[in-house]
Amino acid sequence: MKKKNNNRVQILLTNDDGIESEGLYALYQELQDVADVVIVAPQGERSALGHAITLSDPLRVEKVKKNGQRYGYAVSGTPVDCVKLAVSVILKSRPDLVISGINSGLNTGVHIVYSGTVSAALEAVILGIPAIAVSVASTASLDFTHYTQFVRKLSLMVLHRGLPAGTLLNVNMPSQESGHNPEIVISRQAKCYVKDNFQKRVDPRNRIYYWLDTEELFMVEGGDDTGIDTDVEAVKKGKISITPIRCDLTDPQSIHLLQTWPLFRP
Repeated sequence: MKKKNNNRVQILLTNDDGIESEGLYALYQELQDVADVVIVAPQGERSALGHAITLSDPLRVEKVKKNGQRYGYAVSGTPVDCVKLAVSVILKSRPDLVISGINSGLNTGVHIVYSGTVSAALEAVILGIPAIAVSVASTASLDFTHYTQFVRKLSLMVLHRGLPAGTLLNVNMPSQESGHNPEIVISRQAKCYVKDNFQKRVDPRNRIYYWLDTEELFMVEGGDDTGIDTDVEAVKKGKISITPIRCDLTDPQSIHLLQTWPLFRP
């Protein structure tokens, strides 16, 4: 846990809720005394952009102050852009850990695929940097103290023990009352899908457009026999869910299945 320059680790914070997010600021304050914390985050909300990167527009970076003090860097692009720029341009050395969050709203089940929060952490893993994505069921009018304290403990453990190459930790926390100490469980990603509700509307020029209103999460029937809670189930039970996620999307079971097809036989 030591940096060669100042004997302190460096943690990069980012998110998809934007640099003015309360969850990001709370985490920044919590980690100040254990690491050199640098914020590189989108200038505004960039939720549900997945692993999008900016190719056709310039990326602009602006230094941001809070309470008259240097706070971080606001980027015009996506959460993944933020990590790429931070590692390649903004930081003088690679961070020891990347934390994405604290996100307002859960990133469980299929939402992991759409999440800018998770994708920012995934980009760090692709670059060979340990990463954690952190989300909470609701951040409305909440005291972040118990959330940030948990993330601090987890971060220190990751810095001390490391993570398997190509793996990030996706953390989802239930809304908690002050003083509540929820159980922490290792979970698996839920098998589920999203039912989209597109509202059909007409603009002032009589042109039809569609607005995605709500997304309902539906569980796929039939689980597995591991006995391990899914991320969705864990949070519903009031537990903190930690799901290890790999950036390798290969399905080894399908490799063996496809090899039985006549097309691949000599």
